[in-house]
Amino acid sequence: MDPALLRERELFKKRALTTPTVEKKKREPEKEVNRDEPSKKKPKSSSVSSGPKLDMVNYKTMSGSSQYKFGVLAKIVKHMKARHQDGDDHPLTLEEILDETNQLDVGSKVKQWLQTEALIKNPKIEVMPDGRFCFKALYRIKDKKSLLRLLKQQDLKGLGGILLEDIQESLPHCDKHLKSLQNEILFITRPLDKKKIVFYNDKTAQFPIDDEFQKLWRAVAVDAMDDQKIDEYLEKQGIRSMQDHGPKKPAPIKRKKPNARRKQFKKPRDNEHLADVLETYDDGK
Repeated sequence: MDPALLRERELFKKRALTTPTVEKKKREPEKEVNRDEPSKKKPKSSSVSSGPKLDMVNYKTMSGSSQYKFGVLAKIVKHMKARHQDGDDHPLTLEEILDETNQLDVGSKVKQWLQTEALIKNPKIEVMPDGRFCFKALYRIKDKKSLLRLLKQQDLKGLGGILLEDIQESLPHCDKHLKSLQNEILFITRPLDKKKIVFYNDKTAQFPIDDEFQKLWRAVAVDAMDDQKIDEYLEKQGIRSMQDHGPKKPAPIKRKKPNARRKQFKKPRDNEHLADVLETYDDGK
């Protein structure tokens, strides 16, 4: 006999001796059931039912996940603003917006909420007549000419300047246009919140001012004074304030008082023309 086979046989025996064996218990014979006695059913052991596993796709489509819905909306508004600033102002359908924002896995309920409620009521989204959506900027400006025209109108109407962040939001390629208009606009930093405001640089209002007058103007401290106190100070110094040169308020309409001397309406007395004809009858007659 081959010695290699003998070695394998011995090794197999050793492995068989070392492996533990489990004896199966013999099944007890079933007891005879008496048909006369009511059968007692054993209560079934309640097995812990493991509910359906939470899938991430199903989680996104849950109607109660308001945080997820508003996250989808915020991503859409941010994307529409960015593409408007890049010059892409053509409107898109909801499917195209979700495709560009990589959100095609949203559920039908979220899509319906976006289509019928969220995008329509959002102040930064404009709905076109054909049902498509585009970004709604604060100012309708497309180039440097329209920006300069807007700043001129603000200056002529006395409305002041425009916040730089509003221009950056509304005007595509804003930095390039502001750089080309640097000789025609002014930047003023507001001391309250350090935000920059853009003004129109009206060169016709530039005229030489005497240095002595400038020193006097800068020496007057009016930080702690309001307009009423300044008017009172100017009146004491014999200087008339410019309040009469501003826009005049319409005079209140005087209503006519009702005339108190109205003739009192006299009620007609009954049967005055029959006063001499009427007779009274007592009960005794």
